[in-house]
Amino acid sequence: MYKMSLKELRLKLKADNEIYREYKSYIEDLLRNENVKMMNRYRHHYFTTCLDHCLNVSFYSYMICRYVGLDYVSAARGGLLHDLFLYDWRTTKLSGGKHAFRHPDIALENAVKVFDLNEIEKDIISKHMWPLTIKPPKYNESFIVCFVDKYCASVEFGQGMIANIKHRI
Repeated sequence: MYKMSLKELRLKLKADNEIYREYKSYIEDLLRNENVKMMNRYRHHYFTTCLDHCLNVSFYSYMICRYVGLDYVSAARGGLLHDLFLYDWRTTKLSGGKHAFRHPDIALENAVKVFDLNEIEKDIISKHMWPLTIKPPKYNESFIVCFVDKYCASVEFGQGMIANIKHRI
């Protein structure tokens, strides 16, 4: 199954599309921030940058939460900031544990330094790696972002693996 990147989605959705404009209005202040822009420097899952991954998670979470009547603004914003850890996880050695377990807390620390976050957004960031991290999400929006994150990561890894296989043939 092919997953469309946000860049491709922007091409498909015309600039006058109400849903896309609404989504963008909720995250555009975040996208102007230098720390958020820095996520584009780090490769995350094969060929997907950390920023592109977070945009994918943010948009799909926004759409699902909007459809089911949850706080889609918090889902969009928390989804965009969920991996704001700002280092190359392949080469950086963390004290106090491995990246998979530590980066949600690091992302939350980075996010609260720069943005005023509500409780749902904080929970989204700190719990997005559940069940690896012990405490489960507190809010429905956090569960949705958590599962959308796993879906997007799986698709991104799958696309990368297929590209690697094709490259070797």
